[in-house]
Amino acid sequence: MFSKTSTNAINIITFITVFGVVIGALALFVILSGFSGLRTFSDSLLNDSDPDIKITAVKGKTFEYSNELYQKIIEKEEVLAVSKVIEERVFLSYKDKNQIAYIKGVDQNYSQILPIDSLLKVGAWVDPEFKNTAVLGYGIAYKLSLGIMNFGEPLKILVPKPGKGFINPNNAFHSVPVQIIGVYHGSEEFQSKFVFTEVELAQQLLSYKENQFTGVELKLKEGVDLDDYQSALQAKLGNSFKVQTRAQLNTVYYKVVNTENFISYLIFTLIIAIALFNVIGSIIMMIIDKKQNLKTLFNLGTTVSEIKRIFVLQGFLLTLVGMGIGLFIGIILVLIQQRFGVFMITDSLAYPVEFRWFNLFVVMLTISILGYIAAKIASSRISKTFIEK
Repeated sequence: MFSKTSTNAINIITFITVFGVVIGALALFVILSGFSGLRTFSDSLLNDSDPDIKITAVKGKTFEYSNELYQKIIEKEEVLAVSKVIEERVFLSYKDKNQIAYIKGVDQNYSQILPIDSLLKVGAWVDPEFKNTAVLGYGIAYKLSLGIMNFGEPLKILVPKPGKGFINPNNAFHSVPVQIIGVYHGSEEFQSKFVFTEVELAQQLLSYKENQFTGVELKLKEGVDLDDYQSALQAKLGNSFKVQTRAQLNTVYYKVVNTENFISYLIFTLIIAIALFNVIGSIIMMIIDKKQNLKTLFNLGTTVSEIKRIFVLQGFLLTLVGMGIGLFIGIILVLIQQRFGVFMITDSLAYPVEFRWFNLFVVMLTISILGYIAAKIASSRISKTFIEK
């Protein structure tokens, strides 16, 4: 592999071949590690905005929360906390600014469902003891130019009154004034979506009964498999309720991430495949350069298939050397970024990457297969006629 040939150009081409494989392996591993990091980072944001399990009605927006339903939910020991919630699209009005958002009425157990302490950017969380209070997302607060503890003009939350027939525009909405006591942050969508209030206020605004809710959210104990629990609970509750895991609540997001990851993998695999054409060219030139040696081997009794095997091994080793160097550099770069955050998205947020053995295995398998195919194609040029000429 490392011996010089009679033609210096072949040595240069061999070096370029190895260098191309190095860059291909490095790029593919770094890209896959970057997507792994982005997925882990996005998952952490979803963990802060969505419950482990959410139960909603199949028909209609609301359902009656009975003691029988509660007993079915807590029958197994996996459940750590249960919170009743009310979600509905509302119209927000503050001074001369308006915004569409969702009201989310939560009970006192909701602080066990999501990590409220880490979500709150400033202020305090809703407390049933203090009526007509709310916690806004940072995105909503920014759009309405609304801060906390603003005891001037309150924020108005409005919903259309139910009914049919003629609507009087002057009396078409139920409205409640609230004081903002806190601002939370999170993903872009999450912090621009919800206004959290106590559940009683949401029931009053929407004219719901005391035991009428739109959903029940669960926090499971650490280590519990969400999919297994979801399947078991769905079977227990029947067809009247929809039981969803966090992943099922964000199916579009996961489809987009998986599609982007797969397309990126295909693109860089194509680039590596193109780079491995250099392996084919390099092996063919070596075959031509060593033609007299091949003839000597053939006359000594070496078969054509054995000679082909020599150059398959030659090409495969070129690929493995390039892949090894590329992965070594790639692993170092990923670990440096993961530890020190050299490349930043913002002043406070480093570009997320994550070292995973699975990504390493995928790169090794991909390049090994493509390299072996390239070496087989190059060695197929060898024949008895070619050697004896």
